[in-house]
Amino acid sequence: MDEQTGMIAVTGGRVWYRRLGGGDRLPLLILHGGPGAASYYLEPCAERLAERRPVVVYDQLGCGRSEKPDDPSLWTLDRACTEVDDVRRELGLERCHLLGQSWGGWLSIEYLTRGTDGVASAVLASTSASLPQFVGEAQRLIREMPEPARSTIIDLGARGAYDDPAYLAAVGEFYKRHLCRLDPYPEFITRSLDEMDGNQVYLTMNGPTEFDVIGSLRTWDRTADLGRITMPVLATVGRYDEITPACSQTIVDGVPDGRMVVFEQSGHFSHEEEPERYAEVVSAFLEEVEAREA
Repeated sequence: MDEQTGMIAVTGGRVWYRRLGGGDRLPLLILHGGPGAASYYLEPCAERLAERRPVVVYDQLGCGRSEKPDDPSLWTLDRACTEVDDVRRELGLERCHLLGQSWGGWLSIEYLTRGTDGVASAVLASTSASLPQFVGEAQRLIREMPEPARSTIIDLGARGAYDDPAYLAAVGEFYKRHLCRLDPYPEFITRSLDEMDGNQVYLTMNGPTEFDVIGSLRTWDRTADLGRITMPVLATVGRYDEITPACSQTIVDGVPDGRMVVFEQSGHFSHEEEPERYAEVVSAFLEEVEAREA
């Protein structure tokens, strides 16, 4: 398989990228989650998808193998959207598909609702169009947990005791149900999760925990603007996902040309919890979009 890695300039610094695969099909650009994680956990999926087309993954500024400037003013939606344009320009992705997972999906929605050219389709993976909806759904999942995890997360979270060992243990139980249902976690998922520990991007945009979002994203909601996303959209979600199927349904209900696939054995990482089926579903969608255009 053809492969190229390197660093490219974007607004605020330089980012690491990996381009793999080949052929004549439209390339796919993948945006990772967080905010503040890295693309390690998406690279195996990228490799599977690259068997049929060119695929590009990159670590967003402040993440993974990219530069990590100490400047909280950089961590805004405006700069993140500009970064996507920078990456597309530098790598010649004038026309491409877009796949955004988790925060990468929020970024994709923000990017597409602002208006952009050359994106043939969007795969919005385990994501939502509204932070308030996501937080509300996550709180519902917490209320449905067995004791003592339920009360521990609610009570200690209300006191901001995010470093309390009991809180961390209870969150670990939540993650076993709704983040990743593989045991143990694959190393590439652990590496990406470790990137978010103390990460300035995460702390600025999200806050210390995803259940109580207090960062700059806390009021973000593009539900009313989903009609601006006119290209075909595939929403993928795990049945047990922390960003629940209800959030994906909101996306599908709001875009003119949308569909949803639920992965019945998965939490938040269906691209790795059901990897072969996930790659097949996404590849078939992208090829259908291209056949329609042809």
